Amino acid sequence: MPTERALSPLPGTLKKLGVITAIRDTQLVEQSLLRTLAPILGVLETSLYRINGQHQITHILHHSRTGTRDSAGAERIAERIEAIRNETNLPEHIALLIDNVRLLGQACNRPGPEGLVFCYPLRSGEQQCGYLVFERRRQLTAMEDAVVTGVLQVYSNYYALLDSSQRDRLTGLHNRYAMEVSLDRLWEELSNHLPPRDGYWLAVLDIDHFKNINDQYGHVIGDEILLLVSRVLGKTLRRTDMLFRYGGEEFIVIVEARDLELATQFFERLRKAVESYRYPQVGQVTLSGGFSAVATTVLPKSILERADRAMYEAKKAGRNRVFHYQALLDQGVLEELETGSITLF
Repeated sequence: MPTERALSPLPGTLKKLGVITAIRDTQLVEQSLLRTLAPILGVLETSLYRINGQHQITHILHHSRTGTRDSAGAERIAERIEAIRNETNLPEHIALLIDNVRLLGQACNRPGPEGLVFCYPLRSGEQQCGYLVFERRRQLTAMEDAVVTGVLQVYSNYYALLDSSQRDRLTGLHNRYAMEVSLDRLWEELSNHLPPRDGYWLAVLDIDHFKNINDQYGHVIGDEILLLVSRVLGKTLRRTDMLFRYGGEEFIVIVEARDLELATQFFERLRKAVESYRYPQVGQVTLSGGFSAVATTVLPKSILERADRAMYEAKKAGRNRVFHYQALLDQGVLEELETGSITLF
């Protein structure tokens, strides 16, 4: 059965809110929220389910606390945060509860394996962007519900501000800073993950002849092309793939694929999606790209440089194509550079 404790005093809650709003990383803010609410609710486990605009779960954070006592009888709390991607098989009672909250737009609860399971919606403006889920033996008091609702409102407002600062204003995609944070986090996750996960692949994609589009049609149309290309890419990507505007007409895509063949097929699908779309006034727009396997033994900046060099070879070869960095090495088209010798950040 879930162990419950007394509601934390309000001053302690306000202090923890101050900690949350001092953080500048969206995922760390999510972790801090769970660490804040667990003792407030008197529970040992809390979970956050983040969703995209289609109400698909993009990632889950599970927070757990374990209480132990040392030889002197003093209680010690050990905390653990687990991040999960690609989770589609939720327990039935969790899936039903989340669906209820999605439809009603308000907190709900239902019986669970060891008590009552509660679900609160997380909002960004008027849109639901996630769910807080926890289980305990008894109903929340009115005071507990008010405190949880207040904490979630502060969190949601701050998260929205922080998230907007990490997005490109034109396309709404995550920007270069967000990409750097995401790469550092991905490298850390992959380095600590046993057994090894499926491979990740990073691609640099660049709109062909974009300067000519700006010169011929003007910057307003150029901005429209950037926006439309970002939308086409976003619709073609899967919910767990990562898409960033790197700057100018360049985009960075990070996908998970178990082998080179699948990665190649996926990046070709992106290229063809952009090529087949018909853009107002301009007509056809194409992409050139290069991609490289992610290796945790190689710095992120070097993986970016590899993909970038492959992209320029695609430009030189006639554009509207995507090249694999290692294949270019094997063919003798490129020579390996010293790892970490080029600084991109």
